[in-house]
Amino acid sequence: MIASEFPVLAVLCGSAPPPDMAAIEEAAVVRYTDARGLPEALTGAQGLFVYDFLSTAVPGAWHAAGDLRWLHIASAGVDPVLFPGLVESDVVLTNSRGVFDDAIAEYVLGVVLAFAKDFARSLDLQRAGTWQHRETERVTGKEVLVVGTGPIGRSIARLLRAAGLRVSGAGRRPRTGDPDFGTVHDSAELTKHLPVFDYVVAVAPLTEQTKGMFDAEAFAAMKPSARFVNVGRGELVVTSDLVAALRGGQIAGAALDVFDTEPLPGDSPLWTMPDVLLSPHMSGDFLGWRSTLVEVFTANFRRWVAGEPLRNVVDKRLGYVPSESQGAAG
Repeated sequence: MIASEFPVLAVLCGSAPPPDMAAIEEAAVVRYTDARGLPEALTGAQGLFVYDFLSTAVPGAWHAAGDLRWLHIASAGVDPVLFPGLVESDVVLTNSRGVFDDAIAEYVLGVVLAFAKDFARSLDLQRAGTWQHRETERVTGKEVLVVGTGPIGRSIARLLRAAGLRVSGAGRRPRTGDPDFGTVHDSAELTKHLPVFDYVVAVAPLTEQTKGMFDAEAFAAMKPSARFVNVGRGELVVTSDLVAALRGGQIAGAALDVFDTEPLPGDSPLWTMPDVLLSPHMSGDFLGWRSTLVEVFTANFRRWVAGEPLRNVVDKRLGYVPSESQGAAG
């Protein structure tokens, strides 16, 4: 329960404030700030809305967060704010789980079809004015492993299944009979399972256990005809090992929406490698997504001021929202 009628809310948003904040402004003292002004904005604030979800400014301003009770980040991934000070505190952390699920699933289906139907080469030939008949692959019956079995992974699995692909998962708890994945393999034994899959989709949260999980050993275990898709976090991948695997023909291609350094440096070999599709961290960004993020935050804000359990409460030790989580009081 918030003691004051008008709680103080800091909003980390860079140069432009979030849209559609009128309902929040009527019920709170709102301090919009960029990274430089965050310590001042946090002083005396009970809530923090990290709208600039790629910012890494929160750890450096944490010394000013003595009154903070709740932090909400406008993304599904929480790694930019998951530092020891927050983990060890009583501050409740919530995220925007659910906003990007379907859009990211559509992106994954799109790149799978782009690989199978050779769309990139068709566009190159079109621009060159070259008529060159080719045969392309079917997607029906292809085997896909989705590494990460949270809501985004489940949306990916459902859409790929609908397109005729055979989907399995990899997560912390191996099991059979899962409604979306059928079989879920143990992600701790990832390389054991990789050799049978035509597509490997990375969507796992970034934790100490998942960082660098796609390394030289993992790529060596894949089929030479396999394609790798990363819509999770760039740090899931050892980039130099991915480049070596592509150059050495250990895998047939990669579609990458996230990178360990963003923007992707201009001298990265990934820019010009054949059979590599790149996008600038936009797989979930549909028209209207910014307003949707504020809607999710507003709904949780209303619960917070009413002293009701919050939605999408992150287990700070695990680094994500457990599927069985029902919320926690603010």
